[in-house]
Amino acid sequence: MAARYYTASKVRDKGRERYSVIFRHPIRLDPATGKPGRRVRRGLGTSDEAEAEELVTQLNMLLSDESYWSATARTNAEGRFDGRVVSAFFDGMTPAREKDSARLREKLLPLPSADDGYRRVLLLGTTGAGKTTVVRQFLGTDPESDRFPSTSTAKTTVADMEIVMGPGPFRAVVTFFPRDEIVDHLADCASKAALAALDGAGDGEIRRLLLDHENQRFRFSYVLGRRGHRPVALAVSSSSGDDFDEFDDEEPDEGAAQDFSAQPAGLVGIDLDATMALVDEAVVTLRDLVKEHEDYARTILDTNDREDERVVRELLDEELDKILRGDERFNAIVDFFLEEIEKRFYALPIGTIKRDQQAWPLTWTWETDERAEFLRGVNRFTSNYAPLFGHLLTPLVDGIRVAGPFAPLWLEGEVPRLVLIDGEGLGHTPKSAAAISTPVAKAIDEADAVLLVDNAAMPVQAAPASAVRSILTSGNADKLLFCFTHFDEVKGDNLRGLKDRRNHVLASVENLLSNFRIEFGVRSELMLRRRLDVAVFLADIDKPLDPDTQSGRLSISQFKKLLSGIEATTERPELGPARPVYDKANLVLAVAAAATSFHRRWNAVLGIQRQADVAKEHWTRIKALNRRFAEDTSDQYDSLRPASDLREFLKDEIYKTLQRPVEWTGDSPADDEALTVVINELSQAIARRLSAAIRDRLSVRPVREWQHAYYLSGSGSTFVRARHISNAIFARNVPIPGVTPSPDHNDFLHAVIAVVNDAAEEVGVELR
Repeated sequence: MAARYYTASKVRDKGRERYSVIFRHPIRLDPATGKPGRRVRRGLGTSDEAEAEELVTQLNMLLSDESYWSATARTNAEGRFDGRVVSAFFDGMTPAREKDSARLREKLLPLPSADDGYRRVLLLGTTGAGKTTVVRQFLGTDPESDRFPSTSTAKTTVADMEIVMGPGPFRAVVTFFPRDEIVDHLADCASKAALAALDGAGDGEIRRLLLDHENQRFRFSYVLGRRGHRPVALAVSSSSGDDFDEFDDEEPDEGAAQDFSAQPAGLVGIDLDATMALVDEAVVTLRDLVKEHEDYARTILDTNDREDERVVRELLDEELDKILRGDERFNAIVDFFLEEIEKRFYALPIGTIKRDQQAWPLTWTWETDERAEFLRGVNRFTSNYAPLFGHLLTPLVDGIRVAGPFAPLWLEGEVPRLVLIDGEGLGHTPKSAAAISTPVAKAIDEADAVLLVDNAAMPVQAAPASAVRSILTSGNADKLLFCFTHFDEVKGDNLRGLKDRRNHVLASVENLLSNFRIEFGVRSELMLRRRLDVAVFLADIDKPLDPDTQSGRLSISQFKKLLSGIEATTERPELGPARPVYDKANLVLAVAAAATSFHRRWNAVLGIQRQADVAKEHWTRIKALNRRFAEDTSDQYDSLRPASDLREFLKDEIYKTLQRPVEWTGDSPADDEALTVVINELSQAIARRLSAAIRDRLSVRPVREWQHAYYLSGSGSTFVRARHISNAIFARNVPIPGVTPSPDHNDFLHAVIAVVNDAAEEVGVELR
């Protein structure tokens, strides 16, 4: 098939003198069609029309010459074309899976390690459990005057936050999501809003969907504002009409009565009324586009012959989505919103922003000796306070690292040297028991201690239970620390004192431990019971702790106990001389069981087979996942994590096998503790290697199949895509040993055994 040639054109940015370029990329995938031809809009960084025209001419030379249509040609292009042109064309052609954000933060503000006398503590917990409040208590920040980090009863922590408690000035490094990722999510929001218009939704609902992404990670209303919310320095006006759905259904952090001294001032030159007018105009445009294209989409589908209304609706949604994304009026909405977002960065009054060649922010850095001033500046990137909507940059942040002389108010004596790592909550997905993501699994392996923060009033629900399971089977149970918050809410006529309340909470964990005993053996249960012996129980920690109150004295003593527990996690037991021996044949059974569980789950997710305990996912979410694999930018979308699911299934089954060695080299261990130490070391070594092997099976090898699945369009493509993913990708690359016919029938089995064998050699364990 002959290559399709595109041309670029320049446009003047709305309300500005500068120029941008718009073109379709001959290689990058279009989110609407799944085929090459992604729409790209990039700023040219000039207000001179002649210079802009010259840059467009250069870009058209790249677009017309196929010899430049590969990432390897970038070096040659850099010697011939302007750097802005090269960046616009080549950025995004190579996978952005390994983000530079962590590397940038490490370069600008390195994290200290155990060699420097620090302990890295990873906090895990469900939404609302209070892990960020625990962080506040360690830092000694006030919930009203400091408000850092931000908390709420809703989902608050949505970016990686690393906090170094140490001497020196207050320093911060903030990194941001790439521009293209923001563009894709803005387009997703516009598409969702348009489909809501198709259903006859009111303006308020359309506006809400337009500003906030469905997975609640990209809440652009924080940046652009919401009708009815005004900055604290301005009067708050009520919304008019019948848009009752404009009221915020999330809890602003801590409540209305606040000391605003710690809040960032409004951004200079930002007109929220103009932004809201732009949003209103977008709502009208989307309604018009839906009216214009709906009949055409139905004509293409010929839906009159179809009886299943659910099928008809899925097909109509997909076809209309594709048509809308190909309409320049739809794309103009995304462009205008992106320009409004960029204005917020240019209006920042403090700090230093480093930008890429297209002027998109890479990092924001700042340093000061003034604590209050520092917190005001950083809050712009972490806050979720509703009266500041329209002036916050929180949803655009993919990571933040701060350092400074923070200290707990309740601690007397030397301040602990801690690195606190707080990330997105375990319950930040609709499926709260979703497998631990690949980045979190890596963070668990690298941490000195893993603090599981759970709600004592509702302990060990699906998400924390899943986390404990993952920590156990990765050999990291000796890092685990249980922290039960909301202990003040544990009440009952049968609970007479603190001891009764504590035992009541621990009794709720018994079912989990009993299940682990049945599934993984007595050693695993006993190991977790020892971790529960050092569990802490915290009450009323959403305010400064008062040693004159019972809850204050309790929480202070428990925090001190927690510090001792963190220090003790670095005391790792030594491996003895004895080593277990395992039979490889048992690993075959383990791999078969894991692969069977994986296919059972994902055939249900894809709608291929029905499972009572697994819900079918909507086609838009499957396609969003498909796009990330096709572009090789991620192995997950929200709670859809096939790579993580496969990793956890394999870890579980292999961990069970490790509990049953066939014999020992040297003398058998004197007690189970020696075997537990070896199993933990071996499990860690296996877990570290599994992610790379799974990436090869699910991302690298089948990338063309992922792209083919994403290319599919038209009548029935939703269902064809699901079957293609199930058969051509999952079944072929993760075959069930002895069951699934595949040319790679034994390859997957051998790959897993190779992982276990390499790990065994590292620990000195023998496989036969």
